[in-house]
Amino acid sequence: MASPAVPTTAPAATPITPVSLKELAPWALFVGVLMLVLLYFVGAEQGATSVFQGENIHEWLHDGRHLLGFPCH
Repeated sequence: MASPAVPTTAPAATPITPVSLKELAPWALFVGVLMLVLLYFVGAEQGATSVFQGENIHEWLHDGRHLLGFPCH
């Protein structure tokens, strides 16, 4: 005997529990610091504020600078 393609009983719904701020804070801090580091490398890693010597970081992020509207020439 063939079984129907659509089940006749609906699965039980699981309740959604909210995430507390105490659980969310470390992740928000991590993402915030990561975004600031990325913003520095895309926006300011060249010239007088350079952390790394040479033009490697500048060349790797060159297209991203223009895409985000940062001048670099």
